[in-house]
Amino acid sequence: MPNEASSTHLVLIPSYNPGPKVFETVRNALDQWAPVWVVVDGSTDQSVQGLSAMAAAEPGLHVLVLDKNRGKGAAVLFGLRQAQALGFTHALTMDSDGQHPAARIRAFMQASMASPEAMVLGRPVFDSSAPSLRIKGRRISNWWANLETLWAGIDDSLYGFRVYPVDALIAVMRLQPWMRRFDFDVEAVVRLCWRGVRPVNLPAPVRYFRPEEGGVSHFNYWRDNVLLTWMHFRLFWGAPALVMGPALPGRERSYIMETTLKLIECLTYVRQSVAHATAGAADRCRSAAGNCHPVRASLEP
Repeated sequence: MPNEASSTHLVLIPSYNPGPKVFETVRNALDQWAPVWVVVDGSTDQSVQGLSAMAAAEPGLHVLVLDKNRGKGAAVLFGLRQAQALGFTHALTMDSDGQHPAARIRAFMQASMASPEAMVLGRPVFDSSAPSLRIKGRRISNWWANLETLWAGIDDSLYGFRVYPVDALIAVMRLQPWMRRFDFDVEAVVRLCWRGVRPVNLPAPVRYFRPEEGGVSHFNYWRDNVLLTWMHFRLFWGAPALVMGPALPGRERSYIMETTLKLIECLTYVRQSVAHATAGAADRCRSAAGNCHPVRASLEP
């Protein structure tokens, strides 16, 4: 464990039935940083007992327990509020199943301290363990997230290994009821961009463990993709309406207004280009038709 615990930056690990990998994950995190907080999100796999025993022997570890499963975003928000009350300003979130690289914690924290107004986002570096379907699916979500922010600089919208400014994220989540489950990671970065929080992207490896290696996944292809689709629908069509929201900070209203105007300009340009191309094609067709002469076939021998 580091010699001195930070009073501003902490590691926050939401955890739901992660299996034995959680203990290795927490130990690796403690080797890099302190404090480390784990929010047990209604787990039923007895991991809370093992984590509590670790916390009793490890002063850098703090375990929070929710009585029932509320979702990743809800667990993160619960931990953020506790951290905010104690004066913490930034939180690095990472999964409890060992997929995220504890060895990169220090680099991400240092980047956050150098730019405290920014959010530090992980850019996943995949190895051969990554399912191709998951990689292809995240490209779609990344495209939508970049459209919704007009390419503000989000390299990857789904990778949960990142450092958030605590106050800004709590303010975003307090304004609406979403972002409580699998939709949390994407919507968090989009809405923070709308608030003017600048993304800083750093590479970070990710590994997918097979079941025989202790890997546990709660991802449901149909359920979670439906959730993401609904989320992108809300974000894409909700941005113009948010421009007039009097409760939003001026910086967020300005960003959304600018984004909306740019989007309208892009759509207008596309419409004009299509209209111009269509009109040009019609003119060429009429010109070609005018140059044609009927050919009469002769039946005479």
